[in-house]
Amino acid sequence: MARQKGIIKLKGTIGDITFYKTQDGHLAREKGGIDASRIASDPAFQRTRENGSEFGRAGKAGKVLRTSLRGLLLNSADGRMVSRLTQRMVKVIQADTTSERGLRNVIDGEAELLTGFEFNIRGKLGTSLFAPFVATIDRVTGTIKVDLASFIPSNMIAAPTGTTHFKIISAGTEIDFEAETFIEAHSETAILPWDTTATAVISQTNVITANSTHPLFLALGIEFYQQVNGQMYPLKNGAFNPLALVSVSGL
Repeated sequence: MARQKGIIKLKGTIGDITFYKTQDGHLAREKGGIDASRIASDPAFQRTRENGSEFGRAGKAGKVLRTSLRGLLLNSADGRMVSRLTQRMVKVIQADTTSERGLRNVIDGEAELLTGFEFNIRGKLGTSLFAPFVATIDRVTGTIKVDLASFIPSNMIAAPTGTTHFKIISAGTEIDFEAETFIEAHSETAILPWDTTATAVISQTNVITANSTHPLFLALGIEFYQQVNGQMYPLKNGAFNPLALVSVSGL
């Protein structure tokens, strides 16, 4: 892989060189690699096919999870979130100790390994929210909730420069990874001032299916705002809004 320099940036293929643009800039690489038909049939590439199958399964699982939280992720995700989530899903699948290699999956894996996943690397919940909270997933009743005792915002929330207000958001989602379907419920506070006035107790309950037999997830986040002439504007278009999976219940 080589980096393109100069005023004119190329895209496409010239001879054996492919030019393309990524988040890291304009790059170029030499065309090459093993023929796809050989990888698909040659016994020597059995491990490659198995790895590819599980990687594809991880990608699909990550997509379902992202889609279930789309309403929150629109304002709380970084440009590399998809690839980071896929990598974590691969670890979940690799934790499957019952299925054969190449057939390992999320259901028989360890979905709990997703606990703590940060959807926005530019603004992590772990370095933004210092107020204690209690995350609860009750599979029997189908309630996915988070409770925060009263706290002083300016002391317990590390906000980006320019913040005047904030909002606490959460979501509970129940995912059937095999059918690629989900049930989601979310909650949010009113827009609150980021100052030295203590908040009221915050309790958010998100209701999904009672006695669900699918993995359950609780996401918690913050949205930052700036007040200008009486109007509220998302701070920097939500670039630093944190959102993380704070509790996961697999099977």
